[in-house]
Amino acid sequence: GASFERVSVPGALEIPGAIAMASNGQKFFDGYVALGCVIRGETSHYDTVCNESARGLMELSLAGGLAIGNGIITVENESQAWARADIGRKDKGGDAARAALSMAALKEVLCG
Repeated sequence: GASFERVSVPGALEIPGAIAMASNGQKFFDGYVALGCVIRGETSHYDTVCNESARGLMELSLAGGLAIGNGIITVENESQAWARADIGRKDKGGDAARAALSMAALKEVLCG
């Protein structure tokens, strides 16, 4: 029953920045769902992207008091990505949406 707006960014590292922009904008959002996929490659860039996107979301949640569901999946290959994303299997995007809704409801109870 929730409404939503979808925005796209170039990559997982840009997701926290987009949420920060949205939270400082003219529109009000009860929560945010961060969706993305990072597939391990041949370099250590994977670790940087995974760690820093998660850190950015956590900072927004803690310092900004934002209700965020983290659905950025981190995988070794495309097969794992589909298994985690498929709504009939692990449905990590659905989990992230439910987490954002739950945190938004908790924020309403705790903060009014």
